[in-house]
Amino acid sequence: MNPEIIRILILLTVFAVVFLVSTQLIGGMSQRQAQKSAINKRMEMIGRGIDRDEVLGELIKRRPKTFDYLPEMARKWAVSFQRMTFMSGIQMSFGRIVTLLAIAAIALFVGTLVILLLIGTTLTFGTIQIALIFAVALGLFVPILIIQKMAQNRRKLMENQFPVALDIFVRALRTGHPVASAIDLLTTEMEDPIGSEFGLVSDEVAYGTELVDALSSMADRWDLDDMRMFVVSLSLQSQTGGNLAEILENISKVIRDRAQMFMKVRALSSEGRMTGWMLTVLPVFAFVTTFLGSPSFYLNVADDPIFIYGAIGLLILYVIGVLTIRRMVDLKV
Repeated sequence: MNPEIIRILILLTVFAVVFLVSTQLIGGMSQRQAQKSAINKRMEMIGRGIDRDEVLGELIKRRPKTFDYLPEMARKWAVSFQRMTFMSGIQMSFGRIVTLLAIAAIALFVGTLVILLLIGTTLTFGTIQIALIFAVALGLFVPILIIQKMAQNRRKLMENQFPVALDIFVRALRTGHPVASAIDLLTTEMEDPIGSEFGLVSDEVAYGTELVDALSSMADRWDLDDMRMFVVSLSLQSQTGGNLAEILENISKVIRDRAQMFMKVRALSSEGRMTGWMLTVLPVFAFVTTFLGSPSFYLNVADDPIFIYGAIGLLILYVIGVLTIRRMVDLKV
């Protein structure tokens, strides 16, 4: 046989083998990835052989607390920040997140002072003030903005998943499943975050908590009015009777209609919200990048009384501006 033909056959055989092997590997990886993405955190932990008590403890330990021992203003801030860290999906307790943020800010502050000493800068009130502002901006403000964005994304995902969960719940009821069984179905069929949340509800009910109380706690954790409507419907139906499937189907329709209206409002207010984000992030970004790129820009005037008092005044005006903008773009539909 011609050597060229043999060479071509060998190359075709190698190509066919590599193609088939690659197809199988890619198909297997895609299937495993699809299975992994379809399983929520609770089911994944149970699949690893973790005891159900430990799963419940792991999911419940990050649940927002009330902080009743704090003053009213501090309690509101603490509850709001803890709910934000919970919704962000970060697998750390609230105390650990606060501790890490504090350590990061302190480390940046001390490190900045050490670097200033090494480059021959005299530590005065102005330079210490600049170092403190830099440490708070980079060690506290930037991570909090990132956590807030993660929380908003997961809360939006929860809002989008909830009508789908109601549809599955309604179908389960119409096929004859009781309410508890329908909730168990959601724990195995829905992805995170709602799959693990309903799994937490299922575990709490299994350990003696009333169903309405467990669902109400879930609604409070995510601060969603749609969930509260669902809880009220279940509570009223359990007391007065009625077709629960039809009630929940109507609620699902109302939620979708409200979501469409909300998206229209968000589209109309997108310019204002983007302006709010820019006015919130841009001053911090400008200060941090300028200080990192050219520290002398601030250090040369750090001891000027106008700069010292002006920086304090600007910080106060910045905080007032951020709070005002947040109220202006906080739309309720």
